Amino acid sequence: MNKTLVIGAAFVDVIVDVPKLPKTGDDIPGNLKSYVVGGSAFNVFGTLKHEKINTDLFVPVGEGNYANQIKEKMRELKIPIKLPVRGNDNGWDISFIEPGGERSFLTIQGIEQDWKTEWFKTININEYKYFYLSGYEMENENAAKVILKELQKRIPESLLLFDASPRISSISKTIIQKIMKKNVIINCNKEEVNYFMPKGHSLEEKARRIYTKTESPVIVTLGSNGSYYYDGNDHIIPSEKKDKIINTIGAGDTHCGGILAGLNKNMSLKDSVILANRLSGLVVEKESGSL
Repeated sequence: MNKTLVIGAAFVDVIVDVPKLPKTGDDIPGNLKSYVVGGSAFNVFGTLKHEKINTDLFVPVGEGNYANQIKEKMRELKIPIKLPVRGNDNGWDISFIEPGGERSFLTIQGIEQDWKTEWFKTININEYKYFYLSGYEMENENAAKVILKELQKRIPESLLLFDASPRISSISKTIIQKIMKKNVIINCNKEEVNYFMPKGHSLEEKARRIYTKTESPVIVTLGSNGSYYYDGNDHIIPSEKKDKIINTIGAGDTHCGGILAGLNKNMSLKDSVILANRLSGLVVEKESGSL
């Protein structure tokens, strides 16, 4: 049976519309839109459940104001809390949304940066064929080592999709090298791919060099231009043009979820990317970053 484990964080997004991002010394007005439970893993899980995929959400839920909001939302959506932990609150962020829909984050980190080996005793990692892992959980080197060590126990034929995240510049080169192993799909955007391979090479050359290490597809999102992927050959899948973008929160997360959903359904990689493009197109039309 295909089953997916989504590893990462649940966050509270405080969404604020701004006319522009502030510069040093600025004082700009903002319009508080909403408090939304999100986070990369939460959004990926939402995509997989939208596609009716057998999935477990493996995120630490701590204690405090933001953890309470996450608990309430998970109970509302009937999502099992598989990792209740103590010692700290969950993280949160202010998400600044500019008029064109682009988002920028100010993040206050929490319990999701404090992964412990004993947390994995609550699951059987051999039950899963597919895994999702976000780069947000890799910037704390101790947490990264714990997670990657536990993931070494997965069955050899399983696939891990690694979502680079905007925080990839904070991930050590040592951890990046540990990630680039066989049966790991690297999913990133055209800026993030530079942290896997040196600058100065074409996108196609970078993807090929990553592929030689992972022996698995390399997927690079190109914004409104769609997605590029390399699986031994180069491919570009265009995305549908959107008349109105509310914000881009969760677009990358949803794309990752779409890839995993397609693979779970035994779709080809091409059709999985087409599905991912379509689903990420849906989420940018929503205020919430999750389907």
